[in-house]
Parts: sequence; C-alpha cells; structure tokens
Amino acid sequence: MERIRVAALQYYVRPVTRFEQFRDQVEALVDTARDYRCKLLVFPEYFTAQLLTLGDVKRPIAQQVRDLSRQVPRFVELMGDLAKRSGLYLVAGSIPATDEGGDTVYNQCFIFGPSGETGIQRKLHMTRFESEEWMVSAGTRLRVFEAEFGRVAITICYDVEFPELARAAARLDAFILVVPSCTDDRQGYLRVRYCAQARAIENQIYVIQASTVGSLPMVPAVSLNYGQAAILTPSDFAFSRDGILAEGFPNQESMVIGELNMKTIRESRTDGTVLPLRDSSTTAEVVSKVEVVSL
Repeated sequence: MERIRVAALQYYVRPVTRFEQFRDQVEALVDTARDYRCKLLVFPEYFTAQLLTLGDVKRPIAQQVRDLSRQVPRFVELMGDLAKRSGLYLVAGSIPATDEGGDTVYNQCFIFGPSGETGIQRKLHMTRFESEEWMVSAGTRLRVFEAEFGRVAITICYDVEFPELARAAARLDAFILVVPSCTDDRQGYLRVRYCAQARAIENQIYVIQASTVGSLPMVPAVSLNYGQAAILTPSDFAFSRDGILAEGFPNQESMVIGELNMKTIRESRTDGTVLPLRDSSTTAEVVSKVEVVSL
C-alpha cells in the first residue's frame, strides 16, 4: 500500500452527562473519517478527560483519574468495535489505565486495527502535573506497530520532545510517527509542535499530531486547551512546502486530512538532498568522545 489517507483530530472536549454522549461524538468522527476514505484516524491525548464530568469533579484530581481508569474496558470495547466496523486503524488518544489488579496508573494509548488487533503504547515521560498532581507513572517500553501500510510508532505529547524515541523507531523502519497531544496554552503546544516538526526532518518520517481543543473549566489540567492538528513531512523537494502537508485552524473543532506517499518516504531515506537518518549512525560514537576545551 503506497498511498494512504490519514486524519488527525482537533477534538473538542465538552462536558457529558452520559457515556453515550461521548460514544456518539467519537462515533460521528470515525464515520466522517471513513466517508473521506481515510485509513488511519488519530485522536488526541486525554480526550477521554470528557468522562471525568460523569463523576464528582470536586474531588481530588488523583482520585478522579483513578475512577476514569475504570472506564477502560468500556472504552476499549467502543473503539475496537468502531475500528472493525469502519475498516480504519484508530490511534485512540490516551486514557489513564492500570495493569489488571494493580494500583499504578499509566497514561495509555490504544491502537486498534480493522481486524480486531489491539496494541498499547504508554507515555514514557511524565509532565509535572501528571506525576505531581495526577500521580500517573511513566511506562518503560517503546513499541513499533506493524500495519498493512507500514510501521507506526507513537510518542504521546511530551514524549516527542525526546528525540531518541523517534530515532529508534525510524531505525526500525517506521514511516509514520503519531503524536497524540493535550496542551493547555500556546507555549506548551508549540513545544510539542516544533519538536514534532524536528522529528519529521531528523528521521525522514511523517508525523501526525492530534490535539484537544475546547475546555472543561471544572477539571484541573484540562480546564484550558490550546491545540492545532497537523500532518508534517520532511523538508525536501518531494514533500510539502514548509514540511506541512495539512494543518487545522487553532482551537476550532475540526479534522485534518492528508494523503501520505509511503514510496516517497522510502526513497527520501536513500536519495534525499540530505540523509539525516542514515548519517546519524555515527552520532553515538561522536558524542561518546566529547572534549571540554578551556579558552
């Protein structure tokens, strides 16, 4: 499969009074992506925070997050059924989750295949509000997922600011890096966006960023959102001007759609104007011998 159409959401978080309202919003977005003949749809990090409004939002946020983790079975059933029904691959943003019988909470992204396959990528680096207020713990393993159109890796929001992760995935022939994000202000959003663009250039890889928009004023850490979805490319002649295949208008509910040419990525890694992925093979040796020079 050389060409695929993909979609990234600017997902509007709004209060809900029943799980079915959340289901209806998600289902409508999946149906829209299917109607536009997309093969991959990306939801943002913590878009499931909507479900916090089903409970008592006055309680300590760490307690609310643990209650949200109890929605995981229902959430997984919903997203898995939608993937099979629509024929799409769904990167289902993230939701707080625990191991079976465990107390430790992780920021967990599920990826669903159209034949019922399910994969998990946990966030590997916690932001301060996650570790200090939500009491969410970091995962320990990066995974690369094999899809019918090629290999995909996921770096959840802050994780994209650690270039070693994307580099490791690209060296395992990942052609798509997915970045589900949730940021409350412009500078937080731009940290993620600029790093996502850098990862696309450094690794000659497509990057798909999805963002939350809207607000839940009653829920700490997602009381504000600043977001803009984007589909990013390397910066070379074969790709989009400015390395931006598509992007939304900031802070509006929308879906960003673009078509990826997997052959172009493959060829860029051998015939591009520059070959940063190939040439990075000497970097580890170089930085192992850094000299400090007095002047």
